[in-house]
Amino acid sequence: MAIALALLALLVAVAALVVALRSGADRSRSASDDLPADAAGLRREVAALRAEAAGALRHLAVVRYDAFDEMGGRLSWSLALLDDAGNGVVLTSIRGRNEARTYAKSISDWAGEQELSPEESEAVAHARLART
Repeated sequence: MAIALALLALLVAVAALVVALRSGADRSRSASDDLPADAAGLRREVAALRAEAAGALRHLAVVRYDAFDEMGGRLSWSLALLDDAGNGVVLTSIRGRNEARTYAKSISDWAGEQELSPEESEAVAHARLART
């Protein structure tokens, strides 16, 4: 039952992300008619878009692992979802033989507000390296 709830929560989060991305794409299509024709105006538009994108959860990393010795298959995972400043969340699902637990921890400036497990820290580090 816990696995089903964890999967349902993950599916709802992914669906919300897809809806948010689609609504942003629809807005950008309608706003494209308002683009300025001069170079200075275009520079301002690009700067505004870069500033807006800085707050997007663009830096992602997943670490899969075996949380317990009796389990195989690397069924546990930690997922880091961070913006350009290193703010966001780490989602963790720990799978045991008879149960699964899911955790969410806040991240600020590339560091956890709560103590992070080694796997969660690894996910944040991988997301940070992907900041090119």
